[in-house]
Amino acid sequence: MTYTVDARLAAGEDERMLLDAVFTPGEGLGIRANHPLTVVRVVEVKEVTTIRVPSGRLVVSSPWPDDDDYELNPPTGRELAERIPPGSYLVEASWITERWGSAVAAVRLCVADAPVVAWENALGVGEDIEFARPGERFRFFPSDTNTACFADATAWAELTLPFRQLWRDLRTGLDTAQEREQVHNGSFERVSHDGLGADLVTFTADEDNAVWLGRAADGTVASVVVVGGFRPHPY
Repeated sequence: MTYTVDARLAAGEDERMLLDAVFTPGEGLGIRANHPLTVVRVVEVKEVTTIRVPSGRLVVSSPWPDDDDYELNPPTGRELAERIPPGSYLVEASWITERWGSAVAAVRLCVADAPVVAWENALGVGEDIEFARPGERFRFFPSDTNTACFADATAWAELTLPFRQLWRDLRTGLDTAQEREQVHNGSFERVSHDGLGADLVTFTADEDNAVWLGRAADGTVASVVVVGGFRPHPY
């Protein structure tokens, strides 16, 4: 029996076509808004790193504190309502060629080695499907930094600490921030907390993003995908 996504959360035709194509090298994703003769194509899919999610509770949100939070509290992370099996997962990125070089088109957390048969807009903890309206999406907002991340929810405060420290340093001129591991020439960052056995991995995101669950035929989550940083027009 094939899993059926609630119509209010199911990807629309254009969304589904993009999600099905964005991790397939050579696939066309659409045309450039300002150059209709140029097709946006996937040039490669690369392994970025692995991430440990020991609680099975996944946050997809910005790791940076709010601009007006002078107490530098942990940012309000959008934890997904969907749980995944606790474990270590591969993070992959899809790359497209831009005029100035390569750019990340999408990232995914590879949860299971199973074909995706349906795409579902992921709900956050506390979000109610009854408030979903046709055509609207539940989203997260990655702040002015255009940076988002995957992270384990139970270690959220510890994993986002280096970002809060850097935010404070930028305002005070101090140099107290913990090191963050640069991945793929700085296109991504990784923060680890060995005591909790958990990680955070950043990626580029635009002003608002939907998180998509790729469902296998039995309804389990095969992947968690965010498409961000570019918006090709359909053919």
